[in-house]
Amino acid sequence: MTELHITDARSLDAGAIGDILSKTNDQMPWLPRVHTAAEEIRYAGDMIEAGWVRVAKKDGRVVGFIARWEADVHALYVLPDAQDEGVGTALLEDAKSTCAQLSLWSYAANTGATRFYGLRGFIQTDRTDGSTNDAGLPDIRFEWSRDQR
Repeated sequence: MTELHITDARSLDAGAIGDILSKTNDQMPWLPRVHTAAEEIRYAGDMIEAGWVRVAKKDGRVVGFIARWEADVHALYVLPDAQDEGVGTALLEDAKSTCAQLSLWSYAANTGATRFYGLRGFIQTDRTDGSTNDAGLPDIRFEWSRDQR
């Protein structure tokens, strides 16, 4: 098994991160496409420039990333062909190692993510009808705290 390395993202990782966003979103037929591939790369570049992004690499290839500003996780994505290999868990554990609490939003339709976060100690704290997110889909707020263990 190839070793996973988690590091700060570099500007050159923006294309790979944009690709992860596109490929992951393509796996969710319920998710409307609200951004072009070019916009996803630009978004990735902006998050990297802000210092929010850590990437998971196997054999030098970016296979997942987490974008976090302080305790707020803005994105956690893993390439479809690298899912169920511990990449998402490793990225979350990396974030937990530097934060006493984390929070994030996930679409209610993403039942896999709901299960994933629940198994990793996150609790549901709020739900919305989706009127305030880009996709217009109902979402769930998840929170984790080192103290709740």
